Amino acid sequence: MKPIIAFLGLWLVGCAAPPVDREVISTAHAPAAIAPYSQGIRVGNTLYVSGQIGVDPSTREFVPGGIAEQTHQVIKNVQAVLQAAGFALEDVVQSQVFLSDINNYAAMNEVYGSYFKTAPPARAALQVARLPKDALIEIMVVAVK
Repeated sequence: MKPIIAFLGLWLVGCAAPPVDREVISTAHAPAAIAPYSQGIRVGNTLYVSGQIGVDPSTREFVPGGIAEQTHQVIKNVQAVLQAAGFALEDVVQSQVFLSDINNYAAMNEVYGSYFKTAPPARAALQVARLPKDALIEIMVVAVK
């Protein structure tokens, strides 16, 4: 009986998942977190970028203008986190777009499309009741190298 228990013990140890290579990504080129979250987390060759809003990291204020200007800034903020981890927009495989007003979809889509011209990532876009700091848009992405 003891050899079977020893075998099972070794087998279970061998089946354990390898340690996760997890790294917190932080950059001054994107807005600092306003709650307990990281700007990004890299696990192996995958990067998870937290939702970004249209805040200029140097002023900590929304960029002037409307949905188009905020969308540009959001994508610049996403790019900053990607670059801090050695990734690029071309590595983005999935994005989630949150809009405070679905009527802004067309204007957001025009700006978004100017950044993802070929092989755009899989995407969801939806209206939500409210966004942090009353932003017009928030985008979070997943990138893989």
